[in-house]
Amino acid sequence: MSISLLGASEVRSLGQELDLRPAKSLGQNFVVDANTCQKIVRIAEVKSGERVLEIGPGLGSLTLAILQVTSEVSVIEIDTRLASRLPETISAHGAPAVEVINSDALSVNVLQFPPKKLVANLPYNVSVPVLLHYLELFPSIESGVVMVQYEVAERLAAKPGSKSYGVPSAKAAWWCDVELSDSVSRSVFWPVPNVDSALVSFKRRAPIGNEELRLTTFQLIDSAFGKRRKMLRSAISALIGSSNEAETLLIEAGIDPTARGESLDISQFARLARAWQASK
Repeated sequence: MSISLLGASEVRSLGQELDLRPAKSLGQNFVVDANTCQKIVRIAEVKSGERVLEIGPGLGSLTLAILQVTSEVSVIEIDTRLASRLPETISAHGAPAVEVINSDALSVNVLQFPPKKLVANLPYNVSVPVLLHYLELFPSIESGVVMVQYEVAERLAAKPGSKSYGVPSAKAAWWCDVELSDSVSRSVFWPVPNVDSALVSFKRRAPIGNEELRLTTFQLIDSAFGKRRKMLRSAISALIGSSNEAETLLIEAGIDPTARGESLDISQFARLARAWQASK
């Protein structure tokens, strides 16, 4: 039996059945366009037999599109009503059962089935923390595609020197290469959001360093962008100890003390972190 996908009318019918009032607090905007769901799966390059993790499956639109390619799917859904209804919807559409985890995605620290790909329509309000959480805790995730607010997509995919480059892009770059893959029309959602969306693709690469170095690097990133208009010697002075100490450290790391955080790529932040560790 072939797997059929959800259409706009069925999504709204399911919403009525569950007396669903999409919650802004949970960032609930459900995809009603089957073509968009299939496009996400194509861009993610999902292959048969791969374990895919989906966060926030909602009513199951994207879940069914993933199941058309692979039967190995785990989903994490915070809303108990949606998590409880999903297996029935999946079965009714001729798809195999999935592992449903009824939990807040940010509280999940262990997965029974290590996923190879992450494919998700992430809630707007927690999209960056969720993505970074799963990149950090689940090294089995090699690649994926997430749908996020367009401005967030720009920040995640931004390169050093651009106006959008900041904490999300620098931290995501620790684990993977990120790119903005496509824009998404507001009309594919119910309810229609008042912001644009985009698809962000990522591919994991070799780690830059160990966990201790990552934590030190992230401290420097937070400080550098906490005062992004200031020169680095001033922006990180409180963290390092003083402006003079910060300047000495930057010179040791081969970084111009008058540069700003937005000009450093992740390897330069890591180099600065190593110099700081060595100075302690």
